[in-house]
Amino acid sequence: MVTLVVNGQSASFEGDPQMPLLWYLRDVRQMTGTKFGCGMALCGSCTVHLDGVATRSCVTPVSAVGNRKITTIEGLHAQGRHPLQVAWREQGVPQCGYCQSGQIMQAASLLAQNPKPSDADIDAAMAGNLCRCGTYTRIRAAIKQAAGAKKGA
Repeated sequence: MVTLVVNGQSASFEGDPQMPLLWYLRDVRQMTGTKFGCGMALCGSCTVHLDGVATRSCVTPVSAVGNRKITTIEGLHAQGRHPLQVAWREQGVPQCGYCQSGQIMQAASLLAQNPKPSDADIDAAMAGNLCRCGTYTRIRAAIKQAAGAKKGA
């Protein structure tokens, strides 16, 4: 049995400890904001936070999580008012929207570690998150907007 803390709520899991965290979140907890993209940690669609650090949930077994704090897109802000979520909407980032939860979670981890990132910092941190719609310029603008909003908060 594994105890997991997801978005501040503790739950026990008695299933396969090698189950990827992604499938635990989606299938067991019914939290479908975290997406399956490639299953090999290459696209970033499955990004969640483990203790505030962006982590690819598709290759992270439940057994490796332990008592670490898991945050999903649903837990970033319950009403979608995190500065990144607001900036994403205001900058018109999503087109198809599929990769956006992973993009936002990666960006949130970046801003937690570097509240005033340069363009190069943003590009480096976001390089592992793919967007088939190619909204990279708007993603960078949204991250900069959110960094300014967080600074002023």
